[in-house]
Amino acid sequence: MTWVRFCILSLVIVSIVNLLGRTLVGKIIVSKSGGYMTVYDKTGRALKSYSVIVGEAGVGSKRQEGDRKTPEGEYFVCFKNPQSRFHLSLGLSYPNMADAHRGFTEGQISQEEYHFIVEANKLKKIPPWKTALGGEIFIHGEAGGTATAGCVAISNREIEDIFPLVELDTPVIILP
Repeated sequence: MTWVRFCILSLVIVSIVNLLGRTLVGKIIVSKSGGYMTVYDKTGRALKSYSVIVGEAGVGSKRQEGDRKTPEGEYFVCFKNPQSRFHLSLGLSYPNMADAHRGFTEGQISQEEYHFIVEANKLKKIPPWKTALGGEIFIHGEAGGTATAGCVAISNREIEDIFPLVELDTPVIILP
């Protein structure tokens, strides 16, 4: 084995050992008003908190496409994007069943859209993101600026730290 191959193999092994030795994320809680996000392990122990930037419209929960608000409620990670335009990103299951119910009763979405959103959430899949309720809400890396269009932004280094430790279906609670 050549010296270069040995070095590369050693780096790969060290990286795998480091990754396997790290604790998986069990839950993420975002406090919009507090401006922070706390990551918990699967036993409920807080691992680390991060400063966040949220939607520029500020107070209140997302209600429709383009309102530039960050949703509030209980969601889960339904998609992981390693090639995001915001470095790395974790897609959230907005709209959830409560959002769909509100949207349907207020006439924002059709019965068919309501059904697709509910079914996607039950199956832990990506809900329809192209409805009047909006969608494509992510926890992602740096967006540049002091607000997002409705997502939760942390630094690139921070998203690099948590991205490999977050599994699909990880609960995400977004508080006012």
